Amino acid sequence: MNRMLRQVLTVVGALIGLGIALQNRALINAWAFTHALGIAREEVAAGVGLLAGGLLGYLLGPILVAWATRLVAWGESRLQRTPTQDLLSGSIGLIVGLVIAFLLGVDLSGLGPVGTLLRVAITIIFGYIGLRVSIRRKDDIMRPQTWLPARMKHRAGQDAAKPKILDTSVIIDGRIADICQSGFLEGPLVIPAFVLEELRHIADSADVLKRNRGRRGLDILNRIQKEQNNVQIYERDVDPTLEVDSKLLKLAKLLDGKVVTNDFNLNKVAELQGVPVLNINELANAVKPVVLPGEEMVVHVIKDGKESGQGIGYLDDGTMIVVDGGRKFIGQTVAVLVTSVLQTAAGRMIFAKLKGQAGVEAEAR
Repeated sequence: MNRMLRQVLTVVGALIGLGIALQNRALINAWAFTHALGIAREEVAAGVGLLAGGLLGYLLGPILVAWATRLVAWGESRLQRTPTQDLLSGSIGLIVGLVIAFLLGVDLSGLGPVGTLLRVAITIIFGYIGLRVSIRRKDDIMRPQTWLPARMKHRAGQDAAKPKILDTSVIIDGRIADICQSGFLEGPLVIPAFVLEELRHIADSADVLKRNRGRRGLDILNRIQKEQNNVQIYERDVDPTLEVDSKLLKLAKLLDGKVVTNDFNLNKVAELQGVPVLNINELANAVKPVVLPGEEMVVHVIKDGKESGQGIGYLDDGTMIVVDGGRKFIGQTVAVLVTSVLQTAAGRMIFAKLKGQAGVEAEAR
């Protein structure tokens, strides 16, 4: 293949040399020699051009072939790493820029060489501007609802569910798979590539606990992909210099989506930046049964509390119940009356008294 290309380049070089020599034969000062031999100057110019061009093509052929091969390989690697969204939006912007340059350069055709140079410059400048602007605004270009009028855009925004961007913590937690299966999350589920990379690093950790957590997260992702048909992998890295939490918030702004997490700190930072957040812990607290003071409950006391005489029990959903005077009933199931309910950021706590004790106190009052 390389040998054939070298031969082709030799022939091309010879033809180019011939054309240059015939157009610039005044550069060859061989009048006395050609006159003595009876040879025309045109023939000498043609021969010199053929030999010089063919020799240069033969010598420079391997260099040109190697350079072209590296250039093609570099172009293929860049195209493979470039997201499809960038390619489409860049192509649209380049076409628009070239059309504008063509329309501006129509009136410059009468200026001769100067007009030709101006047309080339305008074509390069507007093509580059169209390419850069379209790549930077690719999120707006690739979302048709941004082209609509305000009223239609509002209606489209109401009809279309916003994408849900999954955080590393919520994937490892695992409850997101059950929530997705129940159908309460609408819209596409977006899994950023940097979140997958973080999960892979956790799964390869030397710490056994971290490694198990990372592998659990990967198993949860496989389950979600098998059960849901609206899972998308966002391949493009938002900003390599940012941390994962900052990348999530920036990606949520770019996609006009919501971050799904159970990280309390990320939730607070997102509120400060105006990014919508769906917190799994808040959802779990919201769906817990409502308990009012004065209700009667049956609790299994399993351990003593922090204060003297207190006993601790738990409901089926994990809600902790602090029973006043329940320490002596550890390991037993007792009837209690709810006295108060405390809602905290970590969850809900129920304070109660033994049913008999509450009746005695009421009679004493």
